[in-house]
Amino acid sequence: MGTTVASGAPTAAGPRASAAAPRAGRHRPGPPAAGRRGRRENLAGLLFMSPWIAGFLILTAGPMVASLYFAFTDYNLFDAPRWIGLGNFTEMFADDRWRHSVSLTLWYVVIGTPLKLAAALGVALLLAQSRRGQGFYRAAFYAPSLVGASVSIAIVWKAIFSDDALIDRAQRALGFSAGGWAGNPDLIVYSLVALTVWQFGAPMVIFLAGLKQVPVSLYEAAEVDGAGAARRFWSITLPMISPVLFFNVLLETIHSFQIFGSAYILGGAGGTCGPADGTLVYTCYLYIQGFENSRMGMASAMAWMLLLAVGLVTAVLFWSQRRWVHYEEASR
Repeated sequence: MGTTVASGAPTAAGPRASAAAPRAGRHRPGPPAAGRRGRRENLAGLLFMSPWIAGFLILTAGPMVASLYFAFTDYNLFDAPRWIGLGNFTEMFADDRWRHSVSLTLWYVVIGTPLKLAAALGVALLLAQSRRGQGFYRAAFYAPSLVGASVSIAIVWKAIFSDDALIDRAQRALGFSAGGWAGNPDLIVYSLVALTVWQFGAPMVIFLAGLKQVPVSLYEAAEVDGAGAARRFWSITLPMISPVLFFNVLLETIHSFQIFGSAYILGGAGGTCGPADGTLVYTCYLYIQGFENSRMGMASAMAWMLLLAVGLVTAVLFWSQRRWVHYEEASR
């Protein structure tokens, strides 16, 4: 009779390998209750997300795809779209008003955004210091950001900068005779910039949060070394809040490209956006083409050009942050 070798005998790999190997004849299936619970949780998550998914597909993704198609068509909201290829873009680049709107928007972004951020940072530096009534001052400076974008504020702002109004009387008291800014095609854009700078509350709050994160020990060490206030600001404050500064620059730049309501109201509407197109920013001209001239194809083409421009500027800002934004993790 031959010798029978038991299936559970140790192998050449040693007792650990034989112990780790599953025993013959045994099957360990996963717990079915856990699998069903996971599927129910995934189903519940999809159910809760379904309103957002439906809203994104119907209100965002769908209109974007449709506008991309309309950008290559002649579409006036009343007749069926007619494919014209690059006709809208060719006409756009040859349009003097379109080029004026581009230059005015770029001027507004380059001038208005830095002034707004400078005002926000300056007030944040003042409010970062402990003083009585600090909560009241924070709320007072933040309030214009809540109401500044409304139509009513734009109407009041236009009245302030009109002829024989507050600004005009102040100019005459100082010996200037420039007149009201709202009716001057060369000065009305400055009233638009002033309205934008007045709404510095939102970036101010973000700056204030960043300033609170700067270690006090750095300022104390700089004072011991004899560094003045300006030196501490340039060598400590700005590098430490550079991520917050980058965040504010990015958001405010994108917001400046999208300005519409205040420019349309200050300009007096009526399809002109200001005397002699004084406030004809890009979105204002886009609105005129789409809703006043009923040229939805042209408006769609302009909207996609704006999207490409904002994407390019955003990419440049992200590329440039490697040179001037200092993250704490990168310094370790």
